[in-house]
Amino acid sequence: MGVQKRYITSDELKTHNKRGDLWISIQGKVYDVSEWAKDHPGGELPLLNLAGLDATDAFVAYHPGTAWQYLDKFFNGFYLEDYSVSEVSKDYRKLVYEFSKMGLFEKKGHGVLISMCFMALLFAVSVYGVIFSEGVLLHLLCGGLVGFLWIQSGWIGHDSGHYQVMMTRKLNRVAQVLSGNCIAGISIAWWKWNHNAHHIACNSLDHDPDLQHIPFFAVSSRLFNSITSCFYERKLEFDTLSRFLVSYQHWTFYPVMCFARINLYAQSIFLLLSKRKVPNRGQELLGLLVFWIWYPLLVSCLPSWGERVIFVLASFTVTSTQHVQFCLNHFSSNVYLGLPNGKDWFEKQTTGTLNISCSSWMDWFHGGLQFQIEHHLFPRLPRCHLRKVAPFVKELCKKHGLPYNSASFLEANAMTIQTLRNAALQARDFSKPVPKNLVWEAVNTHG
Repeated sequence: MGVQKRYITSDELKTHNKRGDLWISIQGKVYDVSEWAKDHPGGELPLLNLAGLDATDAFVAYHPGTAWQYLDKFFNGFYLEDYSVSEVSKDYRKLVYEFSKMGLFEKKGHGVLISMCFMALLFAVSVYGVIFSEGVLLHLLCGGLVGFLWIQSGWIGHDSGHYQVMMTRKLNRVAQVLSGNCIAGISIAWWKWNHNAHHIACNSLDHDPDLQHIPFFAVSSRLFNSITSCFYERKLEFDTLSRFLVSYQHWTFYPVMCFARINLYAQSIFLLLSKRKVPNRGQELLGLLVFWIWYPLLVSCLPSWGERVIFVLASFTVTSTQHVQFCLNHFSSNVYLGLPNGKDWFEKQTTGTLNISCSSWMDWFHGGLQFQIEHHLFPRLPRCHLRKVAPFVKELCKKHGLPYNSASFLEANAMTIQTLRNAALQARDFSKPVPKNLVWEAVNTHG
């Protein structure tokens, strides 16, 4: 006689939703990952965001078929009594299976090699131009090339963080640190910590760090309530300064994007110097040290302070286009408060993202972000296949009455600015006052 199965309900599962008591369900089986969460390769946050929920679709999206064999050691003997699968999830999982059968997750093409050769060329030309040439305009061009180098390194860092772009895991790690830490000055550990949280809780105002830009930006008036960020574990204070800055955010958006990189530098350093557990902390710090040696040294080779300032501004301004692109994909999309629901994975990913429609010859410029919906649904899929799978995703959205939002680059910019403008006008609503200072009063006095 077989062992009788033990069952718990979804409501009972939801009670195990915190550090030290963290259960998840995958295909109706319940797993206790309380002790292992801190060692999860994707970080603890994705598990915390799905704690006490069905995480099947998220697991399927992020893990290859070989990962299933490791689940049994976390199985706690319980099955989910009221486990069910929506028609959308069934079709989504079929797509993942079909793409796996076609080998799309393993076929990475030659894009990475070409990109790395191109990056080496950009770096060499920039250094040569600064050291061996004269002329303000030429040095300005070299600054722009460094900015373009950072953009290309960003795409490599992004891809290598989602899937293995090199032949081995060790070489993939080298590509991560080289493209992120050494060339761009951005910690790949910080990026993975931030980006995994963004993917799991896409466009959640209190869980997605990519929407938490107070005091500079607010995409929704709900951020005016000084909500608590579950990512940063602190309150996002909407105070007098925040209201002032947000009130003009549709005007300051592009100028701030030119200096957004400074925030990424700071976030990287703060994480690596914090008490938080960071894998390969020594490698990460060494990589950042390489950046903070070569870039200031290159700038110092310029003949005057004027040219140095222009060089830095050129590199920051060019790479700001990438920061703008990150915002276009989500700022104007649907937002919500609270944890993601494990049962509506497909719906949350599609409603919270915006594709950028463009010709195939422009794919190099967008780095895969033009197919943001496809990327969020299949984060392990190499970007060279995103255009190929887009029709299947579009058809699935149509079948289930879900939005498949797409806009041109210019239209997406307009939509983002309109979203910021709407929130800015709401921030000026004096019926919801915050403590004001003299600057606020002076700027907003009428008549």
